[in-house]
Amino acid sequence: MQGRNLQEAIDAAGSPIQLLWKPGAPAWAVPVVEPEFEGWGAEQASWRDRVAIFDLSFHMFDTVIEGADATALLERVSANNYEKFAVGQAKQFIPVAYDGNIITDGILLRTDTHRYVLAGPPASHTWVNYHARTGNYDVRVEIEPDSSVKRDGTRRHFRFQVQGPRALEVVERAIGGAAPDVKFFHSAIVSIADRPVRALRHGMAGQAGFELIGDFGDYQAVKDALLAAGEPSGLAQVGGLAYFTNGVESGWIPTPTPAIYLDERLRDYRESISEFSFEGKRPLSGSYYSDDIADYYLTPWELGYGRSVHLGHDFIGRDALAAAKDETHRTRVTVELDRDDVARVLGEGLGYFNSYGRFRLEDAQGLVGMTFWTAHIAPLDRVLALSIVDDRAATPGTEVTLVYGEHPGHGTDPEADLGFARIRGVVRPSPYDDYARTQYRAAHMA
Repeated sequence: MQGRNLQEAIDAAGSPIQLLWKPGAPAWAVPVVEPEFEGWGAEQASWRDRVAIFDLSFHMFDTVIEGADATALLERVSANNYEKFAVGQAKQFIPVAYDGNIITDGILLRTDTHRYVLAGPPASHTWVNYHARTGNYDVRVEIEPDSSVKRDGTRRHFRFQVQGPRALEVVERAIGGAAPDVKFFHSAIVSIADRPVRALRHGMAGQAGFELIGDFGDYQAVKDALLAAGEPSGLAQVGGLAYFTNGVESGWIPTPTPAIYLDERLRDYRESISEFSFEGKRPLSGSYYSDDIADYYLTPWELGYGRSVHLGHDFIGRDALAAAKDETHRTRVTVELDRDDVARVLGEGLGYFNSYGRFRLEDAQGLVGMTFWTAHIAPLDRVLALSIVDDRAATPGTEVTLVYGEHPGHGTDPEADLGFARIRGVVRPSPYDDYARTQYRAAHMA
C-alpha cells in the first residue's frame, strides 16, 4: 500500500469530514466513453422516445466472488435474501455497517451456484474483499477496478444497456429471434455476433430494456452488431454526460457516504484501506455542512430499499438495521426546481448541469433535508434534485427551498448565513419517472 492508510489520513486531517470536504468538487466523469455523441440533451431524450445504448464497460468496479463459501460470505456482509436467489438472477446488493447504515450498493449477479459477480461503486467491493480475507471462508475474490484506475484498456466483462420504447426490437434483431422470456432482474444466455452474451432484464434509466454482458474479448464484435441492429430503430449512443444524469429520475442515489469512518469496530478496516481509495478521496461539498460525518450516512430504509431487505438471517448490522426501520423519519424524494429561479441563479439558457453536491433544503421551519444528485433534464426543461428530506416535507406538493452555494467547511458555523442564493422547489415523488415508479421499481424490488 502506498502512502498512508485511511485511518492515518483521518487522524492527520483531524476528522473524516475535514478529510473529505472539498468545496466546489466537480462531478466525476465516465472514463473511456466519449462525453457526447448526438449531444447530451438529445441523448437524454433518446431513451424516452426511441432507444438508447449505454456502454457501461469502463466506469464500475467488477468483482468475482467464487467458491464453496461464496454465499455464506455474502450472507454475512449484506442484508439480501440468498434463500431466494436463483442462478441468472441479479439483486441490488445491500451491505450495511454495524450501525445499520449502508456501505454503498451495487448490482450482484449470481452466475452459478457458487459464483457471483458484483458491479458498481468501489466501497461495497472493498467491504466484501475485507471480510473474505479476514474471515474463515473458502472463497476467491477478484476485484477489477474501473478504467480510471486500471488504465490498460482491458476489462473482464463488457456491459451494454439497450433501453427505451424500441429496445426490444433492437435486441431481437441483434440475436436473430425472440428476446428471452425472463422476469425483471433475471437473465438468459443468448448469441450476438456468434458470441455468448448474458441478457439481463434491466434498465438504469428506469425504462424497459436489457443489460448485455459478456467476455471483453468480444466487446467490439457485439457492440458493432448492436449498433447495426439499432440503426433501423434510431438507436442513439449515450455519452458520459447524459449517462451520469439518468438515475435522477429513476430514484437511485449514487455513492452514499460509506458508514465506515467513526465506528471503533472498523478501525482495522480503515487501516486496511489506502488514503487514495474511493473511501479516502470521494469528496463532499455543497451548502449542507456538518462536522459529524454520520450526518451524511443513510440507511437502506431511507434509500427506498426496504422491500429488498431480508432480516431473516444473521448479518453485520442486522439488529441496528431492524431497529432503524421504526426510527426512520426521512424519505427519498425528487425536488422539482422553479424554472425562473434556476435561470436567475444558474443562468439563462442553462446547458449541461450535473452535481453531487449536498445542498441544504429548507422549509418555513428551517433545515428539512439535503440533495444528493441534481441535474438538468433537457427533455423536461427541468432541473431535478434527488434528495432525502424529513417526513414533514415528504408529501408531494410541499414547497421547499434549495440553498445553492459552497460551505467552506470546518471552522464556519453550519448554520451561518453565507449569503447563498435560494432556489424554490416543489417536492415530487421518487422515482420521478412514472414508468420507473409504477413498473420498473415494483419489479426491481421484488
